[in-house]
Amino acid sequence: MSELKNHQLIQQYVEWNEYGRLLGMDFSILEAGKIQYRMPIQSVHLATPFAAHGGSVASLMDAALGVAALSAVVESMRIVSTVTMNMQFVRPALNNDVLQANAEVIKQGKSLIFVEATILNQLGKTVATGTAVMNAYPVEKADYSEK
Repeated sequence: MSELKNHQLIQQYVEWNEYGRLLGMDFSILEAGKIQYRMPIQSVHLATPFAAHGGSVASLMDAALGVAALSAVVESMRIVSTVTMNMQFVRPALNNDVLQANAEVIKQGKSLIFVEATILNQLGKTVATGTAVMNAYPVEKADYSEK
């Protein structure tokens, strides 16, 4: 499904996602509605000398859930926004860990998309789990103009 990553809306997301670049995140689309998002834990992520700030792990979770939902609707020229996100931190992400979020759409309605994800470290141990409800809407309704 690598052709989905070349879709103009996905490419626009990649181009505009300064925050994802700051955190060192990158993703692969396995198929529509199923993705992997990676983030190596580096000093910029740390809240203590050895452990990542929970916000950086939550950022990876939100990105993974969002791109999974986006990949499910992008062919219909729709984009997504997070309505709710719930996550559970299972263990700390440590300096030099390489995190991988596996996210998948579990149910898709007309405008609401239910997504779940698990973040694993390089040893395959669960760092966090999460779910989200995403809202899908036509790209024309996105207002990126300056107010």
